[in-house]
Amino acid sequence: MLRYLAYSTALGLVLSGGALAQEHDHHHDATDVTLYRVFVGDHADAKVTAFDLDQPANRWTFDTTGQSKLYTVDNGGAVVAVQSDDDAVTFFQSGISLHAHGDHSDISVSDPAAIEDTLTGPRPFHLIDHAGKVVINFDRGGYAAIIDAHELSHGELESTQLQQARAHHGYAAPIGDLWVTSVASDAPVEGDAAPSRIGLQAVNADGTPAGDVATCTAIHGEAFSGAYLATGCAEGVLTVTDGADGPVMEMLEYPSDLPAGQSTGTLLGSKAMQVFLGNYGANGLVVVDPVDEPHFRYIELPFRRVDFALDPANARYGYVLTEDGSLHQLDMLQAQITQSVRVTEPYSMDGHWNDARPRIAMAGDELVMSDPNAGLVRRISTETLEEVGTIDVDGQPYNIAVAGGSGVDHGAEGGDHDHDGHSHDHGHDHGDEAHDHDHAHAHGDEAHDHGHDHAHGHDHNDQVYQGYFEDSQIADRTLADWEGDWQSVYPLLQDGTLDPVMEHKAEAGTMTADEYRAYYDVGYRTDVDRITIAGDTFIFYASGEPMEARYEADGYEVLTYEKGNRGVRFIFEKVEGDEAAPQFVQFSDHAIAPQDAHHFHLYWGDDRAALLEELTNWPTYYPSELSAAEVVEEMLAH
Repeated sequence: MLRYLAYSTALGLVLSGGALAQEHDHHHDATDVTLYRVFVGDHADAKVTAFDLDQPANRWTFDTTGQSKLYTVDNGGAVVAVQSDDDAVTFFQSGISLHAHGDHSDISVSDPAAIEDTLTGPRPFHLIDHAGKVVINFDRGGYAAIIDAHELSHGELESTQLQQARAHHGYAAPIGDLWVTSVASDAPVEGDAAPSRIGLQAVNADGTPAGDVATCTAIHGEAFSGAYLATGCAEGVLTVTDGADGPVMEMLEYPSDLPAGQSTGTLLGSKAMQVFLGNYGANGLVVVDPVDEPHFRYIELPFRRVDFALDPANARYGYVLTEDGSLHQLDMLQAQITQSVRVTEPYSMDGHWNDARPRIAMAGDELVMSDPNAGLVRRISTETLEEVGTIDVDGQPYNIAVAGGSGVDHGAEGGDHDHDGHSHDHGHDHGDEAHDHDHAHAHGDEAHDHGHDHAHGHDHNDQVYQGYFEDSQIADRTLADWEGDWQSVYPLLQDGTLDPVMEHKAEAGTMTADEYRAYYDVGYRTDVDRITIAGDTFIFYASGEPMEARYEADGYEVLTYEKGNRGVRFIFEKVEGDEAAPQFVQFSDHAIAPQDAHHFHLYWGDDRAALLEELTNWPTYYPSELSAAEVVEEMLAH
């Protein structure tokens, strides 16, 4: 079945850099600002302390019902304090909003504030922030609360419930137009024993089943990365993608070369490359590639693991703190420890799982770590792993979360994103990974690399081309703009034809030629090597086999990126044709009004909304009449 193709090994896609520093000419009353705000929950007292990392005297304290696990959601616009033992969830506006405007991001800074409305219910626990929804599972209530993330950032709590068949320690997550939820056994339990978790099932919004239960014994832990949701099981890691007929689930079984008797129960998903980092037993971690084998690569730790995190500013690296007090930097590409430094006193993992132990979070080019016994938050350089400062925090600082980034402060207060009827905010939870790569703006798609393969005839200083435009400048387009016979550039990347382009990028860029090649292997990947468009008819040649369908215009969507640029997807919907042809195609060619395209990026699939979330894989097409050498010439010319 034809759909936008998943990714390659993806581990070569490295987005490097520190805080979102941007250097642009602005009006004299504008100021470049980088600000990270740290939220810390106390281990013993019912309170959350917030402070600005560079000016910790800017400090606020909020009362809660009990001990809090903290999460930043909606791109850091809000903070959620889940108080499992006290049946309560408290919400805060972080006071930091990043607004995308063309070639930069505006940052609005105000004091953090508690949101008046709260949620109460039986044992809230796992939280998922995805596709504009914050989902909190109430383990003893048999339901998940679904919250509008954007409204939460603006101080409003709007929630509904997704009912589950049986109360259990689990989670629910949005997948396309449906949901998936963990499932517990109906077998009776004795005393205080919890129902056994047996699998994952697709359900409708009302909780009714929309598919069979996929086996996943002792299901626990979940994360999103790229097109995949992954969850830990006793048998392996279960992956979920959105398919034409609903969620598609596949079990990646643990290989025999992993230590026996262990499993993964906590997963972190990279936002910049399609890969997961999970625990594996007390002394190990696994790098999980959901697409290519080997799916699992094991990292043995010298001591038991205390906490671990992925670096959004440089996707190549992760960090893990072990009980001897050492912080280890992990190379995700090599699946190995690259450096280790002692950063605190030992914290034994013996005892209760919720005893006071350090927790770590990322803040640009720093890692911040709570140190409960010392009453400190430690600031650690991600480059050297050396401590660059400490901040005294009253009580026992425990769970920790960070909101913030960089942008231009125009002196305005707060303010909403300037969306029209077409606009979507796709800045969700991408943290700081949106850095320049050879003048790249944000992620793949129309923002992916404004330093490469542009068509002749474009004004490269054109603000519209750079993603800086007013909504009034956008106009509907017809398929006439893309008529012709088009070739995919992915085969040219695979056979080495584009090597000179990668080497050229490396000369002026921030990565090696091999790293650029891996980056574009993710971006360009597709099995649709040729497309012809005539009138309203597409013919897709997937691995040489043609599929034909007719399409009609279905409007456009404006995508707003955290890095500070915007792009327009022009959308067409299938009205008749081969069943295997996709229901929707979405064009991006850097233009926002009618004009002939000289190359384009195309997205296709059966879920219109889900395609708008695709920012990593952007199959790219040039006229078939161009020879391989001419395609290279086009790319090198720009």
